[in-house]
Amino acid sequence: MLVAERYAAITRLVNDRGSIRVSELSSLCQVTEETIRRDLDRLEREGKLRRSHGGAVRIRLSDEHMETPYSEREITRTEEKRRIALEAVKFIEPHERILLDASTTAWYTARSLPDIPITVLTNSIRVVTELSSKKHIEVIAAGGQLLPESMSFVGPLVERSLDTYHVDKLFLSCQGVHVDRGISEMNELQARVKQRMIGMSDQVFLLADSSKFGIQALTHVAGLDKVQHIITCQDVREETVRALKERSIHVTIV
Repeated sequence: MLVAERYAAITRLVNDRGSIRVSELSSLCQVTEETIRRDLDRLEREGKLRRSHGGAVRIRLSDEHMETPYSEREITRTEEKRRIALEAVKFIEPHERILLDASTTAWYTARSLPDIPITVLTNSIRVVTELSSKKHIEVIAAGGQLLPESMSFVGPLVERSLDTYHVDKLFLSCQGVHVDRGISEMNELQARVKQRMIGMSDQVFLLADSSKFGIQALTHVAGLDKVQHIITCQDVREETVRALKERSIHVTIV
């Protein structure tokens, strides 16, 4: 198989299946996994697919306007999200009231939480399920319209419910972080919920791997002046970190 034929075959397989592993592509294309990883890197640069942990996922034509399904986000940059989540947990003290959004990084944070006496408020079905076995954690779910793509509740019922609470710390992620334009989301309903979450929190922790920086998604959530802490990973650009610190944001790199 020629290189160009292999690129076309990989792109077709990813588009047909939605996601695929490096090991499977290696077997199907009869080349080494290292060759497949280089191919995926090139195809991602060309906008043909998105790299994920251990493979690749499809880029749909509607992706610029729609939220990426949870099943795809769950296998994207998983190691970075785990490291960020483990660091986030260090900022949580017993008896605090914390808020977790419906991001996959927040779910990893819930998984990493020790069973200590705290109150967790969330609109995420996955977070509620994850914490259900931890008997010392009081869980409050803000319910409303189900958004299947993110396994979360959104809409006016959630927004009104959040207005009745106040928390010590919010841990959230997003689709895009722009130094000048702030935090953004693909989905307007998610953006409105996150705006409410920021307004009801004493401290805001933004959990964002380096792929989120420099991105401006469809719907504005908030300016970075609303964020006190950012936890990100090692491959974030140095000039980005400098710009964030100039805005008096505490940046932790893991």
